[in-house]
Amino acid sequence: MKKLLSVSVCLLFTILLSAQLTTAPNGGNKKAFVGERIGITDVMINYSRPGVKGREGKIWGDLVHVGFIDQGFGTSKAAPWRAGANENTTIEFSTDVKVEGKFLAAGKYGLFIAYDAASPTVIFSKNSNSWGSYFYDAKEDALRIQVQAQMSDKSVEWLKYEFTNQTPTSATIAMMWEKLIVPFKVEVDYVPLQMETFRNELRTDKGFRWNAWNQAAGFALQNNTNLEEALIWADKSVNEPGIGEKNFQTLSTKAAILSKLNRQAEADSAMKEAMPLANMNQLHAYARQLLQQKRNKEAYEVFKKNYDKYPNQFTTNMGMVRGYSAIGNYKKSLEFAQKALPQAPDKLNKDNIEKMIVTLKEGKDVN
Repeated sequence: MKKLLSVSVCLLFTILLSAQLTTAPNGGNKKAFVGERIGITDVMINYSRPGVKGREGKIWGDLVHVGFIDQGFGTSKAAPWRAGANENTTIEFSTDVKVEGKFLAAGKYGLFIAYDAASPTVIFSKNSNSWGSYFYDAKEDALRIQVQAQMSDKSVEWLKYEFTNQTPTSATIAMMWEKLIVPFKVEVDYVPLQMETFRNELRTDKGFRWNAWNQAAGFALQNNTNLEEALIWADKSVNEPGIGEKNFQTLSTKAAILSKLNRQAEADSAMKEAMPLANMNQLHAYARQLLQQKRNKEAYEVFKKNYDKYPNQFTTNMGMVRGYSAIGNYKKSLEFAQKALPQAPDKLNKDNIEKMIVTLKEGKDVN
């Protein structure tokens, strides 16, 4: 009994020792998380933020050592800086990416920086669970890149990571502290990634709706990629039993893909079927599309059909302005512009029509 009691006391003591209450991080270093989606790739950075705390001019090359050193603790004899404070700074990518043009597989990495005033080295380590860089091992590197450091005229008190220079397929991630910036560019192969995602998702419950197939086909059309595959998707959105639906969206997407594939007769046939199913705004948008393709006579005919179906609406009057102007009948175009002017829903549209009226009076096309 005494033995059992002794064991119980030991277990309780162990539990009490291991039960840590929640407190602020050591040294007042702030915990931070920052992330962004690039294309369909999620990028997340988890780090602690040390402060300058009056140590201006003593951070780089002093508090943060140059290159790789033996820190006198842990297993690493050549450790870089932990790129933050406390435990590992980590960065995670939901898909494969390129960092400064070099491939890096999807996954979570320990993020380190070997400081150099001109060309610091940014390191992505397969070990993301260690404390600081005391146990850093170069054999676990997934990628090393050298970048160009930048100096700022404005001091950053608390270390931070920011996403800058964003494009649809890339962003620059910048570590900023005191007056130093260490940037590295992350790029994604967005279109192939998105196409592969569509292929996978269309095999799930999402593929039981016509609009999913139409969305995938429309993306391929917009990016001029995999058009034969896109045509299959478009056809499923129209004709797949139990899923497909013949409406203006599905038929016009299919027509546009056929047109891209130089199958114009089939495209025209699909649009002929689509036209009676369109609402006013869909017809207007289609006619504008024809204008962009320099198919002016066809655009006029669609604008006219829309006007006959929805007479004397602001949208259809504006359609006739553009339609008549496209075929060179500026007098008739001007008549419809003057009809549309009092119907303008806001100042921006009103100003635009007034400019069109001036242009038409000068005998010039408004498109």
